Amino acid sequence: MTGGDQAGGGAAGTRVRVYLPSTMSGIRGALASGAVPVAGGYGFAVTEPLRLEYPDWSEEDLEYVAMQDASRASLRLLAAVLEEGGDGHRDGWAGDAASGVLGVAVPAAEPPLRVVVAVDVDDAAVRPRPELDRAVVAVAGAVEWSQVAAVHIDGADAGPAVRDAVAVIDAADLGDDDAEFVLGSVEDFDLAWYAPGEVVYLWEELDAPG
Repeated sequence: MTGGDQAGGGAAGTRVRVYLPSTMSGIRGALASGAVPVAGGYGFAVTEPLRLEYPDWSEEDLEYVAMQDASRASLRLLAAVLEEGGDGHRDGWAGDAASGVLGVAVPAAEPPLRVVVAVDVDDAAVRPRPELDRAVVAVAGAVEWSQVAAVHIDGADAGPAVRDAVAVIDAADLGDDDAEFVLGSVEDFDLAWYAPGEVVYLWEELDAPG
């Protein structure tokens, strides 16, 4: 992974690598609109609190931690999709094509895949929010698809683990050890790397009959 400088700590005009949690329907919407949804106005990046937590780690290692934090936030988005598009429970993946948490249409069956969009944005548009978590940053303004550096998506083999993790994400946030173990299992799956121009072909594969 290659990224920019530390979030909120660069000179004017500096570009910062930010990891935005998303879903497959969020990516579909971004491809259609040319803009990447920023859920809640927040993303994840290498911040001073993150550096202080891991003072001996390389820049690449710190970026990986920020991306992992974003992938966990993607699980929360998937949980919200299920609650909005289904019957309010997280024991199934079928729902209607309601407007989702990212402001785009949610398909009847949202793919159970974590999605993280790596974008390069102006440092002036990024503000660390350490009171929320170590790598959380507020992102001001729109993020255009042209600012996307890469898209990280689970492989299909991670689907069952993602479903299990979505079911317990709230409990994990509250400190439940068993739920945290389930999240650790899904984080054993590495997200695949896609260039921005490759994502459309992934959607074509998912949309193909059979």
